[in-house]
Amino acid sequence: MLTAACLAITALALNPEPDPDNGGLTLPEGFGAVVVHEGVGPARHIAVRENGDLYVALRRNRGGGIVCIRDEDGDFKADRVEKFGQVQGTGIAIRDNWLYFGGDFQIGRFELPEDSLTPVGDFERIVFGFVQEGQHAAKPIDFGADGKLYVNCGAPSNACQQLSRTPGSPGMDPCPLLEYCGGIWVYDPDTKDQEHPADGERFATGLRHCVAIDEHDGAIYTVMHGRDQLDTLFSEHFDNAQNAELPAEEMHRLTQGSDAGWPYTYWDGMKDERMVAPEYGGDGEQVSDNNDFQDPIQTFPAHWAPNAIMIYEGEQFPERYRGGAFVAFHGSWNRAPFPQAGYKVTFTPMDEGEVTADYEVFADGFAGSPEIRSPRDAEYRPMGLATAPDGSIYISDSIKGKIWRVFWIGDDE
Repeated sequence: MLTAACLAITALALNPEPDPDNGGLTLPEGFGAVVVHEGVGPARHIAVRENGDLYVALRRNRGGGIVCIRDEDGDFKADRVEKFGQVQGTGIAIRDNWLYFGGDFQIGRFELPEDSLTPVGDFERIVFGFVQEGQHAAKPIDFGADGKLYVNCGAPSNACQQLSRTPGSPGMDPCPLLEYCGGIWVYDPDTKDQEHPADGERFATGLRHCVAIDEHDGAIYTVMHGRDQLDTLFSEHFDNAQNAELPAEEMHRLTQGSDAGWPYTYWDGMKDERMVAPEYGGDGEQVSDNNDFQDPIQTFPAHWAPNAIMIYEGEQFPERYRGGAFVAFHGSWNRAPFPQAGYKVTFTPMDEGEVTADYEVFADGFAGSPEIRSPRDAEYRPMGLATAPDGSIYISDSIKGKIWRVFWIGDDE
């Protein structure tokens, strides 16, 4: 199970002055940032309550599962700190007076009374039965417009090979993993002890691992972690330079029955085509002719590791940001011997779910160095995103748990 760290921040009518260096971040002109907290621990996803309370999930328990922090003097910085629980994980969301979180192998909730900063009572298990394997075990969650609970269930696999991550091993066809993972499932948020997958409904499939999910306009938006190791597993078709650029990270708008094509295909961002995966007979040149697999609505460079997506529904930022997608990239490991990449937050302009322009870098400077050879070299790694009631946004880091609040300080466009 996963740790949730809970930070409560009051919503303010006026923004304070940004930190002199924006907390180390590089932002577009007109934006500023303050550091809310220097480090709550290895933070994962974050969620904001209507009263401004911010809740942060922690990967590992550091003396308390839920850390609650509140800004009491209006400077956007943490003043009050409380701890609760012994849970740990990635997913976290708020519905009514309940705090839900996704541990690696179960989803549960705590009661969160209106007048309480911290949750109360015992943990209530909502969904259990997820396969207990370490690879891609994180369980991001969100609530749909229908009020149901949406759960990512990543596949414990790179490409569904008969012999996992073994050079030349063919893929299983059909891939049996897709019966219980590699997709998004829907559950009733108020029914206890539902077993996965029997008690749920599969919403979308063909998704290797989607740590980044967000509901908007009746759809689920996600950015999938693309497959790895094309060069080491199929060196006759791919070299390390191609592996560093393949496959693209795919952003999808998912509706009931969507299929994003994993493990049978991958998206080549340079060719702008869906390709047959080498495990299924592809050679880097064979374009997929399966029309059941949907195209992404936006693609990003390979191995950037998208770990959060947030469709901006606030009103503080200029008009061009409203309805667009912010994506937090945790940073790569699979681009060697070339420098790793990612470690930033991007923005994709959208209008009613349609991408209107290519992505742009919104927040940078997390890595602390222009060239990273290993994720261990990064100073910070962007992880979670959330919108405050006033329309400013939070960004969490997974290494120290540093949290920034970014807000608009310029004239509106």
